[in-house]
Amino acid sequence: MPNKPFYFKQFKIEQDRCAMKIGTDGVLLGAWAPIKNTESILDIGTGTGIIALMMAQRSEAMLIDALEIDEDAYEQSVDNFENSDWGDRLFCYHAEFDEFVEEMKDEEKYDLIISNPPFYGPEFKTTSEARDKARFQDALPFDLLLGGSSKLLADRGTLSIIIPSDAEASLLKIAENFKLHPSKITYVKGNSKSKVKRCLINFKFKVDSLEKDELIIETERHLYTEDYKNLVKDFYLKM
Repeated sequence: MPNKPFYFKQFKIEQDRCAMKIGTDGVLLGAWAPIKNTESILDIGTGTGIIALMMAQRSEAMLIDALEIDEDAYEQSVDNFENSDWGDRLFCYHAEFDEFVEEMKDEEKYDLIISNPPFYGPEFKTTSEARDKARFQDALPFDLLLGGSSKLLADRGTLSIIIPSDAEASLLKIAENFKLHPSKITYVKGNSKSKVKRCLINFKFKVDSLEKDELIIETERHLYTEDYKNLVKDFYLKM
C-alpha cells in the first residue's frame, strides 16, 4: 500500500523508490510554512518532493530548489517534479548538505529554507540503510542543518522546520549559536487530551517577538478539527 502513488488535489506523488513515504509531518510543514514575499525556496531533504511541490502550489516563487542525498529518492523527486504543473520552477540537487552549502554559500540567498529533517536516534535503527538515512538525525544533525541554513538564508528570510517536541529545547539552543531566533512556534497535538507530538518552528535572524500557538489534528479518530482542515484543505482530496 505505501508504495502506491499518493494523489493530492493538484499533483501526484510516486513514492515506490523512496525510503520515507508521504506522512503527516511533511504535509503539515508544507501547508504551514510562510510564503509571503518569498521568491526563492530551498527544501532540504526533499524525499519524494512533497514539500517542494506544496511550495510550488502555494507560492509564486520562481526558484524552488530541493536537495536529496539518497539517489533513488533524488531520481523519484525529479520525476515527480517533471510530472507536475510546475516543473519549470522546481530543481533538485543530488548532494550532501555540507557540500551543497560550500558550493552555494556565495550565491543569491534563499527567502525561505524549509526542512522536515531526520530525527530518530541510533537506538531506533533498522536494517535498511536508505530508510535509516531518511529517518535518523546522524544523517543531518541539527548543528549541520542550522549552521548550513544560516549561510544560505537571506537576511530577512525564514527557516521553517518540524521536529519532535522533545527536541525543541536542544534545537533552540543550537540555533542561538548561529544567530537564528524563533519567530513562531506551533505545538501540534493529535487530540486535545494527548501530549504535544511535534513542533513547527520558524527561525529568523531578526525577531521582534515570538508567537506561540497550538494545532490539534483530531477531535476523535478520523474526525478532524476545523483548524487542521483549514490548513490542509488545498491539498488532501477528502478535505
